[in-house]
Amino acid sequence: MTVLHDYATSLTQATLPLPGGDAGEAARFDEVIGPEGTLRPAWKALAAATLSLTPSEVDRVDAEIASALADDGVTYTHREGTRPWRLDPFPLVVDAASWSRLEVGLAQRAELLNAIMADLYGDQRLLADGVIPAAAVVAHPGFVRAIARPSIADRHPLLMTATDLGRDADGEWRVLSDRVQAPSGLGYAMENRQVISSLLPELYQEADLHGLAPYFAAFRDALLRSADAGDTDPRVVVLSPGTHSETAYDQAYIANHLGFPLVQGSDLVVHEGSVWIQPPRWPRSKPVDRVDVILRRVDSTWCDPLEMRGDSRLGIAGLVEAVRRGRVHVVNGLGAGVLENPALLAFLPGACERLLGEQLRLPAAPAWWCGDREGLAEVLARLGDDHGSVIIRTLDGTAVAGTPDELRARILAHPYRHVGIGRLPLSHAPVWGRGSAHSRPLALRAFTMRHGSAYRTLAGGMATTWDHDGSPLTKDVWVLKADASEPDQGLPAASPVDMIPSIPTLAPRALEDMFWAGRYAERAEDLLRLVVATHAHFDRAGSGRDLAGAVLLDVLHRLAGTRWLAVDDELRSLLLDDDRLGSGAHALARMRGALEGVRDQLSGDTWRVFSLADRAKAAVRESRHSPQIADSAERMLTGVLSLHGVTANMIRDSGWHMISAGRYLERSLQLCTLLHATTTSTDAAATDRAVLDGVLLAAESLVTHRRRYRGYGGTRSVFDLLLKDLDNPRSLAFSLERLRVHLAALPDSTGSTRPERLRDELAGTLDGVDVALLAAETEGRRLALAEFLDTTARDLRQLSEAIADLHFAGGPPAMQMSSLSLIEEMARA
Repeated sequence: MTVLHDYATSLTQATLPLPGGDAGEAARFDEVIGPEGTLRPAWKALAAATLSLTPSEVDRVDAEIASALADDGVTYTHREGTRPWRLDPFPLVVDAASWSRLEVGLAQRAELLNAIMADLYGDQRLLADGVIPAAAVVAHPGFVRAIARPSIADRHPLLMTATDLGRDADGEWRVLSDRVQAPSGLGYAMENRQVISSLLPELYQEADLHGLAPYFAAFRDALLRSADAGDTDPRVVVLSPGTHSETAYDQAYIANHLGFPLVQGSDLVVHEGSVWIQPPRWPRSKPVDRVDVILRRVDSTWCDPLEMRGDSRLGIAGLVEAVRRGRVHVVNGLGAGVLENPALLAFLPGACERLLGEQLRLPAAPAWWCGDREGLAEVLARLGDDHGSVIIRTLDGTAVAGTPDELRARILAHPYRHVGIGRLPLSHAPVWGRGSAHSRPLALRAFTMRHGSAYRTLAGGMATTWDHDGSPLTKDVWVLKADASEPDQGLPAASPVDMIPSIPTLAPRALEDMFWAGRYAERAEDLLRLVVATHAHFDRAGSGRDLAGAVLLDVLHRLAGTRWLAVDDELRSLLLDDDRLGSGAHALARMRGALEGVRDQLSGDTWRVFSLADRAKAAVRESRHSPQIADSAERMLTGVLSLHGVTANMIRDSGWHMISAGRYLERSLQLCTLLHATTTSTDAAATDRAVLDGVLLAAESLVTHRRRYRGYGGTRSVFDLLLKDLDNPRSLAFSLERLRVHLAALPDSTGSTRPERLRDELAGTLDGVDVALLAAETEGRRLALAEFLDTTARDLRQLSEAIADLHFAGGPPAMQMSSLSLIEEMARA
């Protein structure tokens, strides 16, 4: 039997009038199977491909989807932590006729919400005439009083809206909520499409559906055109709360796909009434890159600590004033969060007639504001019914739980703060899990954008459903074309624009992230090589090899401390323990964190590094066999090495130079630690040679040494190759030379800055070192070598601090303004 045949059979059986059954379940609309048990019109067009799908094929695709999403590093952050993004193999398919009716309603709704917001922060006619009760608006936390004045009201504050929808029992779409504060999900929708189209190519090619790419091109064009008309080369940025945001991936995807910098509040500064990219050493240096448009993903109340939440570290001090002066355009406009107020659902029909002179086309779930006498009576009456037909929410959208008596008491204490929302019997769709398709409820998030003078709805979107255990997962949304000749999204081909190439200036925070990404990448690579070399010594038998392995293990302990006495347990810990400072797992985790902050600058291939590492770590956890340690370390090393190829294709801007500078500085430090293994010699020549071979292997120079010195050239040859050989990419001399090149290429370098001077001193000291003196022994100790390595490591750390002082310092730290007035804070400062 095929998957959809089994699914249709299960639905037909579920609707039989069983004694004691819930008749309400039979009224649910199914997205795939009609009441007669046949495919709905949208799915009939795909019948040839879908009806032949077997459970084993869908299982394979489901596993490949999870792997593809992991390779792309797609995540979603929740209260419980970061979770993998989940995508169901079955898309939500909508036929052209059904979608046409929906998109008209969505376009009207976006136009209405835009008009309501312009009125609430402008003339406030709706409040004055009682179309919308003032108490339902001013009590909402998203209403920003600082910009509520007609003189600065924006006629077009909404560029993008998102609408959450569900079907009722008759299959009609109804609005569940509006998302206009910082509508998210467009990046996830594009990722879903890319994955599904590549893993179900036969199904995708058979479906004549709208592609998503033209909509993104139109979105980019709309953002550029939202700048002041006089700007010939407007600068657009995407403002993010940071890598811990719930939808950090979505924000980075949008920035990367549109080609706009992803910034945080600390990356921007208001100067002379305008918003600028904050330069290094601000405020001593003058900003040069002005920002014209901010696509914000930070809630309004957190956007300006001077005029809104004083404890915010996410916003830009002075942003509201810059908006008032018209120096920057914020998308969506500050204060848009008030439109997410569930109380407005009850008053939108009246507002539509007042502002647009039209009937509201797209109905919402029934809603009653408890601040209204009739609404309060309706909600209280519904609290006691047996079907739980009403959901209680506060004005900010938070669901309120409790017994009917508890809810009644809470509502009566503050009626105007509560809203009753009628519960819809959401439509169902097949969801794959445990080897079969299960019928689960579904909601759709649709996106609408102002393009030119009208609002246009994305022919697609993102559907959310829940699997058998209640965990959320998503579906791609396929909107079929009415005719094969219809252009994607109904949009004409993008018109050519003037070519104005530019390389945006990176903020100090982004440069710092890239510097540390380079350092942690090198740290992980070097430690993994050392784990492989150490394991090889303990894994092989032979005279002197265990002692040589112990010397290399001591180097690992110098890097990461000691946790275990058993060698295998120690090496496993170095691969698995993220919280162990200096371990390979710790370096990979910190590298991932640093790269998340600059995700918009990077190729999607970057995240395969961590996908490979995660699978290798899983193999170590599952197996206690010693060979698995080396195998997983080598696989993790392969992932880290692939990062070289990714960064090699980056544009040679300051970010690339900073990654490279961090890499070569860390390589120099790691080499100093590694060479400490050779500062003590033994009477056994074989052991000394094994130690030196292990050091060369860990430094990826063993083959080079054999070729350069035709076998074993003695202790001096090892030090010469690893310290002074300018042709060896793993040597200290080579690293210092590359540091010179990369530091010189940074914008604030002059040739005489402190980092450049410190590097020159290091190179000069190394140039004057006598390798024979370093190799000399006194009572089994190479004292000169030990002193040189300690001094060099100290100077390298000093160089790192100097780089941070020059290129990362971005002015004084932010101060919370919640408990003291601005004047008091300035007086204390």
